[in-house]
Amino acid sequence: MKAVVLKETGGPDKLTYEEVPVPEPGQGEVVIRLKNAALNRRDVFITYGLYPGMNLPSVLGADGAGVVSAIGEGVTDWHKDDEVVINPGLSWGDNPAHNGPDFHILGMPTDGTYAEYVKVPAEQVYRKPEYLSWEEAAALPLAALTAYRAVVTRGQVKEGETVFIPGIGSGVAMFALQIAKAHGAEVYVSSGSYEKLAQARELGAAGGVNYKTEGYVKQLKKEMAGADLCIDGVGGESFNDLISLAKPAGRIVNFGATTGPVPELMLPKLFFKHLDFRGTTMGSPEDFSSMLAFFTENDIRPVVDRVFGLEEAVEAQKHMEEGRQFGKIVLDIPGD
Repeated sequence: MKAVVLKETGGPDKLTYEEVPVPEPGQGEVVIRLKNAALNRRDVFITYGLYPGMNLPSVLGADGAGVVSAIGEGVTDWHKDDEVVINPGLSWGDNPAHNGPDFHILGMPTDGTYAEYVKVPAEQVYRKPEYLSWEEAAALPLAALTAYRAVVTRGQVKEGETVFIPGIGSGVAMFALQIAKAHGAEVYVSSGSYEKLAQARELGAAGGVNYKTEGYVKQLKKEMAGADLCIDGVGGESFNDLISLAKPAGRIVNFGATTGPVPELMLPKLFFKHLDFRGTTMGSPEDFSSMLAFFTENDIRPVVDRVFGLEEAVEAQKHMEEGRQFGKIVLDIPGD
């Protein structure tokens, strides 16, 4: 089968498109013939070695959807040609409140979805929502799960609340906007692109500001009058802006730090405003199941920015690095 393999670090150019053996299912496993895969920022970080637990060579890719092609011993819930989507969060553990020590994500160190076939434990497979295309289904898993847990499980969003999401355009931020809107919240966003702000409004954002403009925090606070809930994957220097933007007794949920660590946390504002700061990573199997049900019930469709061929994985990752995408970047897997 064809697959995209990372054998050494140094950026997306180190990815190779090559022939590798088709995986065989073991006890309790299934092999999926993938129709589409999707990119996450994590994939790019891995190519630079900026990810814990590096173990190469590895086939990258956490997100994917396809059909069951082979079934291992002991698997009774799935049949050949069943249409499925994969939960990439492996070995979450028994506690839904947090992952256990063996938790890891598909696509390094475990071979992932930048391939024609992928082998996964049968419990990681869920029925593909019928209303979604293959491209849309592949775009869901990691980002939609992360957003759902951040907004719903950890963020406890409520109807009528004001939600602020910085860095709109990324997969998780886009899903967070859609999930919060479906819960009846009023959502505001920020971006360094006026085009992305306009696109976010088309998706239902109540407003937004360009964070590159002087005094954007004051402008945003005037526009939305403070946030009950902030969903952050940016981190860095702008994290303190969230503390300023949050209403008293508001919640800040962080799932990432694409701009690095927070250099100087404003603790007095944090405790004087009685703020809750909550961390979150990916989501439990229960979160994944609830996310699929919620998306289906509310007819939420992923925003797909652009589709590349599997052999164009290097170009796809570079497109993600440029940061101009609005929504998910998808890979089209070659057919039989």
